[in-house]
Amino acid sequence: MARYTGPVGKVSRRLGIGITEKGQRILNKRSDPPGQHGAAARRRQLSDYGMQLREKQKAKFLYGVLERQFRRLFEQASRRSGVTGEYLLSLLERRLDNVVYRLGFATTRAQARQLVNHGHIVVDGRKTNIPSYTVKVGQVIAVRPQSRSRTYFKNLVDSGVLNKHRAPEWLRLNAADLSGTVVSLPRREDAEAGINEQLIVEFYSR
Repeated sequence: MARYTGPVGKVSRRLGIGITEKGQRILNKRSDPPGQHGAAARRRQLSDYGMQLREKQKAKFLYGVLERQFRRLFEQASRRSGVTGEYLLSLLERRLDNVVYRLGFATTRAQARQLVNHGHIVVDGRKTNIPSYTVKVGQVIAVRPQSRSRTYFKNLVDSGVLNKHRAPEWLRLNAADLSGTVVSLPRREDAEAGINEQLIVEFYSR
């Protein structure tokens, strides 16, 4: 599956937000944008287009979605009644790889995507290896029974890490069973902070 594999530090510095934990660590050490102009580039006033593009890039990189996938999600959101930007973030939150991450089965979205790709995750008891799969209210996401004996998942349970994990309110985690249920649709405040979804709507509405 296609995914971004470039330097997360440069992207984090350019967007001003840590797109991964590693990106945040790099940003904490050096917050200037990459390139020879460094701090001078940060002082330049962004155009309206530049601000809209930056917000779209933030959402793309934070959720690990490529351009074609992101545009498809926006088109899906724009066909729904209601606030397009909020529904777009809801669709991003309901991606299977993000749900696996939110439930605490993985420490990063990239790791969650790998778990899904390798067939370790089931949805309503059926193996689902499509990270972009959109979960629905009432569905149960769990670690595949055949995968639970693997060292990674055994350590996850035995260490008690999952018992301490706080899943968002729209998900109900069953740590002992390595499963979670979608109890409601995610709200705006459940999505990643620091994204101005209205600017993304304006970018695609030009």
